[in-house]
Amino acid sequence: MSPSTLAGLLVLLVSLWQFINLLRSKKNGRKLPPGPQGLPIIGNLHMLGNLPHRSFQKLAKKYGPIMSIRLGSVPTIVLSSPQAAELFLRTHDRIFASRPKVQSSEYLSYGAKGMAFTEYGPYWRNVRKFCTLELLTTMKIDSFAGMRREELGLLVKWLKDAAVAREVVDVSEKVAGLIEDMTYKMLFGRSKDERFDLKGTIQEAMFMTGAFNIADFVPFLRPLDLQGFTRRFTALGIVIDNILEIIISEHEQDAINGQKLNRDFVDVMLSMKNKPINTHDELSYTLDRSNIKAIILDMIVGSIGTSHTAIEWILTELIRHPRVMKKLQDELKTVIAVDGIVKEIDLPKLEYLDMVIKESIRLHPVAPLLVPRESIEDIKVQGYYIPKGSRVIVNTWALGLDPNVWSANVADFSPERFIGSNIDLLGRDFQLIPFGSGRRGCPGMNLGLTNIRLVVAQLVHCFNWELPNGMPIGELDMSENFGLSMPRANHLLAVPIARL
Repeated sequence: MSPSTLAGLLVLLVSLWQFINLLRSKKNGRKLPPGPQGLPIIGNLHMLGNLPHRSFQKLAKKYGPIMSIRLGSVPTIVLSSPQAAELFLRTHDRIFASRPKVQSSEYLSYGAKGMAFTEYGPYWRNVRKFCTLELLTTMKIDSFAGMRREELGLLVKWLKDAAVAREVVDVSEKVAGLIEDMTYKMLFGRSKDERFDLKGTIQEAMFMTGAFNIADFVPFLRPLDLQGFTRRFTALGIVIDNILEIIISEHEQDAINGQKLNRDFVDVMLSMKNKPINTHDELSYTLDRSNIKAIILDMIVGSIGTSHTAIEWILTELIRHPRVMKKLQDELKTVIAVDGIVKEIDLPKLEYLDMVIKESIRLHPVAPLLVPRESIEDIKVQGYYIPKGSRVIVNTWALGLDPNVWSANVADFSPERFIGSNIDLLGRDFQLIPFGSGRRGCPGMNLGLTNIRLVVAQLVHCFNWELPNGMPIGELDMSENFGLSMPRANHLLAVPIARL
């Protein structure tokens, strides 16, 4: 049988299987949520475009906030309203608490041995609790306050020199570098290592992980590697493993030589190697080298890959809205000491800063689509049948633009909309869940928000910002790149002007 004949036969068989499943669901009275008709083999994959969060929102306007689509052979539910998100992430959280198996986690997360992409179960619960207790408690976060102040102070000093010289600054690059430096100190107990580009590697990993990989939805096409993802995942996995191997080996050698005075996160992980980490009355798990690498990688991605994206969008909106910038600077002036240094104990007093951050994240969520979940059993939700193994995608970008929640001027940047509101960013209020909610909510959200608040407050308090070469505010590019996070498509460039 020729390859073309075999391919045609496979297409026919898959189409027939999908048609039989559709008839079976109708015969059994199993009503799926409404959604667009898909094509054979690929389903609705052709409808996603370059910015799937926008495509999903357009479809949801026609089919509703609980929408059924088919991505290849995978039944998928897309949620586009706070009420729909609450049903799946709170009311039925346990049913939708797992993760699908995807190619990215196979290559980049050592077979999903980390925390973010691991299926729901005892292993995930133990790893999550271990990471939370060892790095993400309030006490642990507060213990790094001095380090954050020091690293931010170095950036401010550099920006003051740039302000004197009237230099155009790549704000996106400088903020990303600052977050990278903080992450190095927090996780590895050392300054940034110039031997490798950890930040660039993580950014590429986040882009590829967030992409819709046809191999995840049409498995029989995986050997063809139509998008080249297998080759890219393989190469990127080797780069990541080499970086992590260097970091871990040097920590092991330092421990042998007795050179470590303070234990960082990697030291803690290594001290648990081959020891049980069961923190529940369940099966016991031990950490081997691949587990340790996968968990460290999750922590790096969570630290580097999200905070700087939020900060660059916040600064973008402040530059575009001088009134808001001035109002925030006035608040900072009343709270911050005369030395101009923003202290973390000042952050809870900055109410307008919180409004600005919420409003920017509403319009530019760190993750436009939450990491997909997967149902672990059949269930009915609002009369709709959701089969076991369905993928669930929450469109956080659409939640932030829901006119039923945010009023007619939903696309306007207006922090004042949060006056008198108790909506927070911690996953309790489904109008705004940039870090997710429920069992799979991001455990590092408090750390991320601390970084965001501190950096924005300091850079706005110390500097005014102008666009280069007299560029009008209306010409500032606002296009975005889609991935696991949603950074600006082009870096934010601006000229700092010292205020203090």
